[in-house]
Amino acid sequence: MVPLFLGRDRLEADLRDFTIHHAEITHLRILVHGAVDAGKSSFINSANSVFQHRVTDRAGEAASASKSYTKQYKSYRIWDKNDSTLPFIFNDIMGLQDTRTSGIHTGDIINAMLGHVRENHTFNPECPLRDGDPGYINAPTLNDKVHCLVSVVSAQTVPVMYDSVIKSIKDVREKARDLGIPQVLILTHIDECCPLVKENLRKVYFSKKIKEKMYECRDRVGIPMNCIFPVKNYHEESDTNNDTDVLVLLALRKILNSANDYVRDL
Repeated sequence: MVPLFLGRDRLEADLRDFTIHHAEITHLRILVHGAVDAGKSSFINSANSVFQHRVTDRAGEAASASKSYTKQYKSYRIWDKNDSTLPFIFNDIMGLQDTRTSGIHTGDIINAMLGHVRENHTFNPECPLRDGDPGYINAPTLNDKVHCLVSVVSAQTVPVMYDSVIKSIKDVREKARDLGIPQVLILTHIDECCPLVKENLRKVYFSKKIKEKMYECRDRVGIPMNCIFPVKNYHEESDTNNDTDVLVLLALRKILNSANDYVRDL
């Protein structure tokens, strides 16, 4: 698939105006997880930037990190340029790492999918939330539960990701599969691993290097190619641009359509 870069405004309008297919759900909840420094928070900021038409940084992010910058469970509503909220929410969580004493416990990612984690809960890498803990929601509503799981993977680190991190991603994916929760993978840092794409973002779907990275994601994580979306996050720009926006919007369209299909059957 080669995206139509001239269709940026149409993509935005369609996502801004979509209707949730469930009367009891007020917003679609999207859980974003992945390894430390993969670009989770940056992707959330980029999504918000697209609709604000300016670069935003509401979700805290580090320039580069060996440990997770995000420590708490945070919800981020997406605002459009008219200061109204859109009917979907992103949840940011602590990043995955290769040790048991740092990085989020996979049990807490599963807790989040099930809607058991309270806003602003601080994660403990060594012990996941349990029933009775202060940050535990005992009886989550449909609005508390996750409607799409988004895995964020850096194109630069796909072949060298620790096996333990890959296993954690797969374990979470298998639980999401058992729950019927749809899954999408965001491939970040595409401009940093391909000179052709760095020079011209419109070449992303013509790049052999990016296609190789997508295949590596498929093989290592086990996610289908049609659920992998290459994206360049905003990180050094002072203004938004159409080409970056379109890649983010294409990923968002898949995420929201998948989430909407999921809640239709609840």
